[in-house]
Amino acid sequence: MPSFPVPTGLLLSQAARTVGRAFDEALEEAGGSLPVWLILLNLKTRRPGNQRELAEAVGIRQATLTHHLNAMDKRGLVTRVRDPENRRIHVVELTEEGEAAFRRLRTAATAFDRRLNAGLTAEDRATLADLLHRLATNAADSAADADADSADPSAPPWTGLAESDL
Repeated sequence: MPSFPVPTGLLLSQAARTVGRAFDEALEEAGGSLPVWLILLNLKTRRPGNQRELAEAVGIRQATLTHHLNAMDKRGLVTRVRDPENRRIHVVELTEEGEAAFRRLRTAATAFDRRLNAGLTAEDRATLADLLHRLATNAADSAADADADSADPSAPPWTGLAESDL
């Protein structure tokens, strides 16, 4: 009976779910979630000028961002003020509690990354990054082939996420 290799897409999907759940748990233990972390990270590192720019940076719709910002505002993590030059625009800023939450979640994310990379060399990490990028490009290319109106296949898979050394 021939042995069939497990398809790469299935292995990647299973690994992504496992890693994603573990990362969610690490952030939850630190008092946050992935959306909260991404919003705090973008406010801290990119300093988007308004909610539209923040939604684009995080990679979510403005309505979804508003939902998260409402909850974060109630928790005292952010403030939103109208731009004096354009009253339709809200400027989002971190509060002192938001700064503290950022530090807690940064510590959790950094510790998780160390745990995730345990036993991997710098070369292993570079190879993994290259392979994941190539897989994402291949998937985007096949999606573009299937649907000519799809998103830009040359866009990196992390488009919308802050790139920062934590």
